[in-house]
Amino acid sequence: MNQIVLWTSVVAGMISAARWLRVAQREHYGVGRTSRFARRWWLLDRNNRVLALAAAAGVVLSGTFWWAPAITAAAVAVGPQGLDIRGRSSPLAWTRRLATVAITLALLWAVLVGVGLLTGLAEPVVAVLLFGMPLWVDVSLAMLAPLEAVLSRRWVHRAQQRLDEVDPVRVAVTGSYGKTTIKGYLRQLVEGSRAVVATPASFNNTAGICRSVNEHLVPGTEVFIAEMGTFGAGEIAAMTRWVRPSVSILASIGPVHLERFGSLDRIVAAKAEIFATSRTAILNVDAYGLSAEADRLAASGLRVIRCSTQDPSADVTVLPVNAPSSAPADALVNEAAVTRRITLFGREIAVGPLGGAAPANVACAVAAASVLGVSDADIASRLGDLPTPDHRRTAGRSPGGVMVIDDTYNSNPAGARAALSMLANTDAGRRVVVTPGMVELGRSQAHENRQLGEHAAEIADDVLIVGRTNRIALLGGAAGWDRATARRATRGRGARTLIHDRTDDRATVRCMASREEAVRWVRAHLGAGDAVLYENDLPDHYP
Repeated sequence: MNQIVLWTSVVAGMISAARWLRVAQREHYGVGRTSRFARRWWLLDRNNRVLALAAAAGVVLSGTFWWAPAITAAAVAVGPQGLDIRGRSSPLAWTRRLATVAITLALLWAVLVGVGLLTGLAEPVVAVLLFGMPLWVDVSLAMLAPLEAVLSRRWVHRAQQRLDEVDPVRVAVTGSYGKTTIKGYLRQLVEGSRAVVATPASFNNTAGICRSVNEHLVPGTEVFIAEMGTFGAGEIAAMTRWVRPSVSILASIGPVHLERFGSLDRIVAAKAEIFATSRTAILNVDAYGLSAEADRLAASGLRVIRCSTQDPSADVTVLPVNAPSSAPADALVNEAAVTRRITLFGREIAVGPLGGAAPANVACAVAAASVLGVSDADIASRLGDLPTPDHRRTAGRSPGGVMVIDDTYNSNPAGARAALSMLANTDAGRRVVVTPGMVELGRSQAHENRQLGEHAAEIADDVLIVGRTNRIALLGGAAGWDRATARRATRGRGARTLIHDRTDDRATVRCMASREEAVRWVRAHLGAGDAVLYENDLPDHYP
């Protein structure tokens, strides 16, 4: 193989590897995720499609022309356009795990190139390696999966020993959304009655729970609250085997991560793994599939506590007292103004507004606090000071007097509606929504983002669509266009193009290349008395 072509390919391969390793890291090293993102990026726009065709042409021609791999090398070195090597919002971090993947990838490359040199097929092999870099990253991740499992056992064993030594009551919380919020509510309701340690922030996988136990669990801790998330079947089951919660909460089922699971029923099954070691199961029976799951668990002999914001016969209820009964299900309700009656096994423990706290989450937290021995009076006295997790409908004012609603850690339809309701009920002169939309919603993603665009346009004066992942759906909803019209409107236009001016009481819609650009626009155009909602934020490995 020509030495210039070989070394050009090596340099291009290093550039491409850094780009796709960053994607793998941001996607939590999930096997197959890097290839999925590669398809999104290469098919994103005309420029990237041309680069992809050039790279493919280099692969095809490499069997005939010695110089053809250089075409593929040039294409993968500069593309996909828009996917930075280092990253802005999600920079590449050279951790131990990433270094292991990089070394494995390099060794895999070396072996395959060596085979190509020995067989006289070096050019085609190099071209395939270059264009297929995301696939080879996924292959490396699959090869390393057994090793990573072995390495994680050491930390799991240490955490399990610590849990057994301290021996707190162990509470596990899961759901498609609301996990972190319920964890915060429950901690607030229990603190003052019992010593509590909870996993911080959104630490909800094996590594995060292990770290929380090993670093924060101390003798005298009476209650340990573990948030548990999952990207697939079996993950929560693996965590419950060593955490062994006796009280578990399943709070919500929705289309979050539907792209990974495939159906809501599979989400129910995966989340229900949290009850494997439990003696008490707490479920929000208003959520999809959870009434039937409660019946199944009760039939198996578990103590089941049913929570509801709709059914007066549930064990724990948080029911509206003054909300209009005729309001549609997707109405933007001013939750802070709704008076609610909270009952616990038929006993009324509080009546009043929840200050914007999510009623279903409150119900689940109240149920768990009662199981942990907190009195009705103490629960009632602490309901008025429930915490708001960072970046989830937190409000503040900028130095210039603009009301800023930060909902950037929220990426589910129910949370988006609540945030829009909060903006709608803000006394503001001019309202702006900044959003990249919601992801991993499977087949419902386009529909949900279209609805988000519709609702945003109803209450805001300006809607700023960030990035391109959900641009067509958001634009269609905000502008009132069908998908074909929205696609035509964006074809061939730059990311900064003004797409749709305000007409018929709809918002002016603008497309922004990045959140940073949207923030600059907000600072330049809003002043004292105005309000902006930042609804969700996507790392920049998304288009």
